[in-house]
Parts: sequence; structure tokens; C-alpha cells
Amino acid sequence: MKNRLLLLAALLTCSPLSHASLLAPFKNEDGSTKWQYVANFSSGVLIILLTLATVILFVTWRRARRYNVELEEIRGHLEQRVQDRTAKLKQEVSEHVVTTQRLQSSEAYISNILSSMPLVLVGLNADGTVTQWNRRAEERSGIEARDAIGQNLWSIYPDITVTPKHITQAIERNEALTLRYSQPGSYHMDITVYPLEHMEEPGVVILVDDVTRQVIAENMLIHHDKLSSMGELATAMANDINTPLQAILFDLRSFQGILESGRLLNVGSEQSTEVAHVQQLVQNASENGRQVESVIRNLLEFARGRSSKAQDANVVDILEHSLTQAGDALSLPNATPFRNIHIERHFEGEIPQVPCYITELQQVFLSLFRHAYQSLTEKAARMDGDYTPTIKLYVSECYDALSIRIQHNGTGLSNDEQMYLFEPYLHKANEDKSVDDPDKRLSFPYFVITEQHKGHMAVTSDPEVGTTFHIQLELH
Repeated sequence: MKNRLLLLAALLTCSPLSHASLLAPFKNEDGSTKWQYVANFSSGVLIILLTLATVILFVTWRRARRYNVELEEIRGHLEQRVQDRTAKLKQEVSEHVVTTQRLQSSEAYISNILSSMPLVLVGLNADGTVTQWNRRAEERSGIEARDAIGQNLWSIYPDITVTPKHITQAIERNEALTLRYSQPGSYHMDITVYPLEHMEEPGVVILVDDVTRQVIAENMLIHHDKLSSMGELATAMANDINTPLQAILFDLRSFQGILESGRLLNVGSEQSTEVAHVQQLVQNASENGRQVESVIRNLLEFARGRSSKAQDANVVDILEHSLTQAGDALSLPNATPFRNIHIERHFEGEIPQVPCYITELQQVFLSLFRHAYQSLTEKAARMDGDYTPTIKLYVSECYDALSIRIQHNGTGLSNDEQMYLFEPYLHKANEDKSVDDPDKRLSFPYFVITEQHKGHMAVTSDPEVGTTFHIQLELH
């Protein structure tokens, strides 16, 4: 409508000639204006324009209405979609909240498990950087988790038994690696290195299990079983040997009595020298028989005197009884008998009683005396006559424990012998007999002192000076 009015105005404002030709119908011949005609024409034009404007407005209104309907539909769809999306978002948020709570709960649960588990747990990546460090690891190492995580394991804890080679081996083989680390008499550890699977970055988890109590319990059970078996075997052997031995000793005593009576040969005859020699042989046989008899008594005492509970006893009395047993049972051919060994006693005035297993402790002292006697006779065989085999015994109270030392001046132990002295004897081919010799092992006394009596046992020795056995027993 506006465009058409502008066009009409432009036509009216054209050049004079055009303007005159256009206004000719509205002029009389005398040049006066036909106002009625102008009014009619203007009214018609205005009606036409108003009609056009009305039609255009109606069309525009219909179009606007249609657009409004479409907009309302679109808005309705949008509102519905917004409502659906909002409801879906609320559901997703609720699910995420539940999932987050579950994850937090799971994380807290796993963290509590790792913190409260009795094993040392250390997580490492491939280059040895700590990724996990539980509470038990803090207690064992004295290093807080915040100071350990992110650090190299061997830079903060160089004493750990696991090496980088073990980590590499577990990752490359993709299988668990188990290590056993023991300090006899102190602790026993089972170390397992687990490789992590389905991880972006390779790594391992190290578990360290303190199995000291388990090993001690197993050793004690084995020890009691062995002692029971040894007791039964000792009783059977003693009874089997004792019967023929008593018969032999009876015959020897009878034969010796006949020789001493001189009824076989007159004195001064040519065979008197041979008779004296035979009499000496019979006397030696009787002496050896009495030693065997003493060993049998010791076996029977060991078998019958064992107790399942510790008893308070005086260690000095046990030492003296063991010395008596050693004097009766220990002797070697062409060597000084044990009863003739010089014994020095250095005991404190009042020695408190100590809870112990008397029979087992007697066997410990007897084993040490046997070991000392072998060293003394070995050194006496290669020394001049000025050598005096000597054993020194020391018993004293030391704080809450009883200290016992058995010292001799015989042939000392080498470094290798000291290293294997308290280890069980295991026969192996092509081993140096001076080191792997059952006669030079003291694993049974060491076990009795350290495991059964919860004490301590050690040895100090010099090949030229001699050896000292150190024993410490708790008084309570």
C-alpha cells in the first residue's frame, strides 16, 4: 500500500509536460478544475487503496494467525521436549548421584580394607614409583603414606628385599612372583609380587606377610613330633641294647675274676705276659661297656623325663648333671677321657631359678660338651705336652635374663663353620666335609634354646684361641 502511494506521488511530481497531460482530465476548457471529478476520482482511488489495504491486512492477519498457531505448536513441542529432557536429566542426575555414592562407598570400603589389612601392601608402577602405601607399610617402615606416594621405592626404603629385577620379571612374565625372606630366630616373611592386569600403565602390587608366628608354631609342632619320635626310638634302642650289653658285662666281669684269681696259669710262667694283656683288654672292654651303659641311662632319662610344661629349675644343677653324664659317656681312643678335662666354674653366689624344660636343656649342655670335647682332643693331638684342655663355665644374672657361657680352649671354628653351625644337617654330594659334617652341627640345641625356651644362642670363635657358646634364658 505504501509503495503504491509513493508511485502516485512520483507520477504527480513528474516533468511539466507529463504533469499537464495527467491533469488534463481534471481541467475544464477554460482551465478551471473539475472539483467534482477530482473528488470522485480521489474517492475511487482511496476506496481502491483502502480495499487493497484491507485485503493485504486480512492476508497478513491470516498468515500471522497461521504463524501464531504454528509457533504455539512449536512452543508446545519445545515445552514438552524441555519437560521430557528435564525429567530425563533429573533421572540421569539421580543415577549419577547414586553411582557417585556407590563409587565413594566402594572407594572408602577398599581404602578401609587396604588400611586395616594385616599385610604390608605397596603399589608400584613399572619404574618403581610408589602408587599405594597402606597403614601396615607405614608401621613397618616408619614412613607416612603422603611422604611415600610418588617417590621411588628404593630411594625412600632401600632395606626392602624386593629388587627392580623382581618387578621387571613379574611384569614381563605376567605372573605372581613369591619370595621367602627369613632371619632365623627373629622373623620370617612371605613376599609376593603381583602384576596388575588391564591397566593403561603397567605396575605391580607387593604384599609382605609376616609368617613368623606360623613358622614358629609349625616348627614347634615338628619339634614336639620329633622329640616324641626320638623318645620312643631312644626307649626301644636302649631296651634292645641293654639286654645283650648286661649279658656281655656279666661275662666280662666273670672272665676278669677268673683271670685275677690266677687259676688259668701259674704266676711266673711264660704266658703270664699274654694273660696280663688279655686282662687289660677285658678291663678296657668293661670300661667301654660301662660307657655304653651310661649312654643307655641317658637315653632312658631323656625318653622318660620329658615334660610338656616348663619347670622352674636351677641351671647350675642342670649343668653339673650334664657334666656327670658327659664324664660317664664321652671318651675317645688314645685321648684323655672327658672326666679328666679341667673344668673351671665361675658361678654367681645366688642364681635365680629359670623356667625351662629340664631334660631338653640337659641334652643341650651335653651336646655342647660333646662338641667341646671333640675340639679339645683334636687340638691335644697336635700340641705339645704343655697343653691343658680346659672348659670354663660361666653363669650369671643379666637384667631379666640368665647368661650362660661355655668356653673351651680347643680348636676353634672357621668362618664357614660358624655360619652353618646352627643350621640343620642336609647331606649333599661333593660338599666340604669340614663344613657339612653332622658331628659339627648344633641345630637341635639352637632350636631348643631359641624356639622352645624363647632364648638366644650365639657362638664366638677363633681357630687358634678356642670357642665360646653364649646362651641367654629369660627369667620370667
